[in-house]
Order: sequence, then structure tokens, then C-alpha cells
Amino acid sequence: MLLALNLRSAVGSVGVVLHPLRADLGMSATVAGVLTTLPVLCFALFGATTARVVRTLGLDRTAAALLVVAGVGLALRPLVDSSAAFLALTVVALAGCAIGNVVLPALAKEHFPDRLPLISSLYGAALMGGATLGSVLTVPIADTFGDWRIGLGAWAVLAFAALIPWLPTAIREGRAGRLDRPRGPTLLRLARSRLAWACGIFFGLQSAQAYAQFGWFPAILTDAGLESGQAGLAQGLIPAVGIPVTLLLPTLIRRTGDRPILPWVFALVTSAGWLGVFLAPTAAPWLWASLLGIGGCAFTWVLTMFGRRTATAGGTAGLSAFAQSVGYLVAGLGPFGTGLLHDLTGSWDAPVLVLMCAALLLGPVGMLVARDRTLEDELD
Repeated sequence: MLLALNLRSAVGSVGVVLHPLRADLGMSATVAGVLTTLPVLCFALFGATTARVVRTLGLDRTAAALLVVAGVGLALRPLVDSSAAFLALTVVALAGCAIGNVVLPALAKEHFPDRLPLISSLYGAALMGGATLGSVLTVPIADTFGDWRIGLGAWAVLAFAALIPWLPTAIREGRAGRLDRPRGPTLLRLARSRLAWACGIFFGLQSAQAYAQFGWFPAILTDAGLESGQAGLAQGLIPAVGIPVTLLLPTLIRRTGDRPILPWVFALVTSAGWLGVFLAPTAAPWLWASLLGIGGCAFTWVLTMFGRRTATAGGTAGLSAFAQSVGYLVAGLGPFGTGLLHDLTGSWDAPVLVLMCAALLLGPVGMLVARDRTLEDELD
């Protein structure tokens, strides 16, 4: 959970101080656009390398190493005075976060194989909580010390604090040598797996929804006439609703088993949220945000499936790396396509309708993920 808390702070903390950051560094709007796109690109690129890192270091040492990398990037980027250096150190921080995204399901499989739904729901809630904390606390910290740099750099403290409890297990794993390190299938082998592609497409569909909501949901509401403060609160409700629902997932998974009930629920609820935004955006924005937040729990569900659909921690790490690399490339289409359609049509109607229809695809793709078999059986 401490590890998961760190994996979104590098993302959530930047947007809220983007204005003073740009003014101080002389950052253009184009460079700022690159900065906001970096998370998806880095998660895809560095996620693809994670399986090799795990085979070299082992899972626990990888967890410790990624916290060091993320902490260094978070600590140093507020100290620089150029846009290029800030972008480079942001990539360093996001590299650690990207590897953490991939190893979380494998760590759960390795240490808690009999309690995967519970552990997955806990770290899923911690991921959402970390994103929320980054957005909520960065400005108050910056205001307290009178400098946006301190507000951003403070998140390095959390990374290094989370490193402390990982050190004993990392040291023990290092002494154990290379024999016990999980060795999963290569990305090339995984590319021949229908399960791997189903997981990747599902992950991409839900991430595209999440990043479209993160980037455009308040703008859609404000353009419809809602006051900007209320639109911001409505956006904050999306992850807030997701946290308690995520904690209920172990019970829901236990009751539904391998039946594809949950992915269809996520599909229909998300689509219903967008339908409400399309028909009456200002009539009940809290309800639409709540529906989108419930649908966003598809994220934790598919992370849980990485462990349930593999027989070994190495297989989980490989499947997670493949699915997240494919998924985050697909995810970039969400915010980019939403903005593009708005510019082409001059209205939010077309992008909202596309997002509503895309959400329905979570159902049939989720059926493929939910089928009772393992990756290792499929590859044999």
C-alpha cells in the first residue's frame, strides 16, 4: 500500500501547480502539453521493460529500486531552472512509477497468493488515494512554504519513507541469489496469447476512460454552464467514489467467480454516466461523476485478473508488463481523441457519445479476460 501511494503522486501533483511552474520555467503551452502526455507514454515504454528488470533484480529488489528512482526524480525536478531538465527528471520519476504499476500485481501474487482480491483492492484504493493526495495537498504545502517547488518536492519524502520497510526484504532477496527470481514469459511469447491481448485491450479501454475524465470532465461541465469550482469538486468525486467500491471488490469477485458480471457492470455504469453528461450535464453532475467513479473500478478488477489468470509470480509480472504497455498506448487515445473531436466539431456531443460507446466495449472484452484459464496453460 505504501508503494501504491507513490505511483500517482508524480502525476497528480503537477497539474495543480502548472501555472506558476510554467511562469517560473518559461514553459510554453506546447511543452506543457508534452508534460501532461508524459505519464501515458512513460507508463507504456518503461512498463515494457519491467519483466527484464524483475528477472535481473527479483521482485522485492525491484520494488526498492523503483522507489529510489522515483524519489530521486521527484526530489531533483523542482530544483532545476529549465523546461528541458524538468521534463527529463519527470521522465525519471515516471520510470519508477511505471515499473511500480507493473510489479504491484506480481508482488501480490508472490506474497499473498491466497488473498489476491483483498490485496488488489487495498493497493487499488491506495493508488486512487495517492492520486487524490497529490492533487489535494500539493498546493497547501506550496502555499505554506511560499514556493511551488517545495510543494512538488515534498512527494520525494513519501517515496523515501516507503523505501524503508522494503529494504529488509530487498536485502534478503539479494542474498538468496538469482535462482528464486521469477522468470515469466517474454513479451514476444505473450504477443501470441489471446488472454494477454484481451487484458491489454481491457486495460487500455478503462485507462482511456480514466484519462479522458481526468483531462476533460471539468471542461465539459463548465462549458455546459456549471461553475468551475463545482466542476472541480465533481471531478474529485470520481476517484473518491472509486475508493470504497474498490474495497468491496473482494466480496464481489468471490460472489461472481469467473462469470463476467463485473466487467458488464463497469461497462453499463460508465456508459450511463456519459449518457447523463450528454443529456443533462448540469442537472445532476454528482450522479454522473459517481457513476463514472464506480465504472472506474474496472482498473482494480483487471489488476486482480493479472494474478488470477496466471500460475506464477513471473507469469503475473509478464502479463502485467504486456497488458500495461499495450494498454497505456491505447489509453493515450482517450484524452487526445476527446480533444480532437471537440476541436473538429466545436461541441462536446461527439466526444461524449464516442466515450459512451467505447465504455460498452468493456463488457465483451471483459468476458474474454474473465474466462477460467491461466496464461501458462495457453502458452504451453
